[in-house]
Amino acid sequence: MDAGGEVTAIDSAGFGPITINKAVTITSPDGVEAGIVAAAGGNAITITAAASDDIVLRGLTVDGAGVAFNGIVFISGGSLTVINCTLQNFLFNPAFNPTNTPSGNGILMRPSSGSFHFAITNTIMSNNDSTGFFYIPPSGSTATSNSVLDHVTALNSGASGIVYNTVSGGGATTFSITNSISSNSGADGFLLVTGTTPMTGSVDNVTASNNGTGVLVQGVAKVTLSRSIVTANTNEGVHDGTSAHTFYTFGNNQIALNNPDNSSVLNSATFALH
Repeated sequence: MDAGGEVTAIDSAGFGPITINKAVTITSPDGVEAGIVAAAGGNAITITAAASDDIVLRGLTVDGAGVAFNGIVFISGGSLTVINCTLQNFLFNPAFNPTNTPSGNGILMRPSSGSFHFAITNTIMSNNDSTGFFYIPPSGSTATSNSVLDHVTALNSGASGIVYNTVSGGGATTFSITNSISSNSGADGFLLVTGTTPMTGSVDNVTASNNGTGVLVQGVAKVTLSRSIVTANTNEGVHDGTSAHTFYTFGNNQIALNNPDNSSVLNSATFALH
């Protein structure tokens, strides 16, 4: 297929695994749930495209069936757009490390270089052993990114629901997370952490419930939290681990009924700008 072409799945049969190395759109018509099934011990969709290539995935159900390791793995490309997709049932296996690739994730962003952008909308990531959405450049990565997550649901993640982590690698990272839910994660609902590289993000109108910690921000990240509900988390509702207190909350959040709300100064009766 020529670069920039479109593949349309016209029935609900299982396809895959797939490796994408050029600009392409893979989509299914309304009413058709095209399935992408990974082989045991592998990934369903792996993206290794050029820096100018735009990839679009729309209307796909990507199922690990409890034996495959990752749903979508992005290694390189110009942009990635994921719309109306479901990514579920991926397995964590500590022995899986062919290229230092984590396992058990719905969407794994693993860029090593370049500047790219991505958008994930109206997408569900459920019952994954590790993380629903995981942005974690490898050690030594210089990749920079600008991204949007909107109407994303991460449910029943073994570790955390939605994660941006640039502690080991990666350059400047900017993100916006809106109208999204992270629930029933073994660790954090939203984990936003960096080492010394810039990370700037906004989290607006989200729900973090029944996780370990609802929203945790660490390092030199600069993050705002607004119009959000953080409740029924078994540890803290929100935790400010930033070195210069650059996690900002506003009075329009509802942060309550976490068990307990303890060490973070953000868990107080008055949610002033911090």
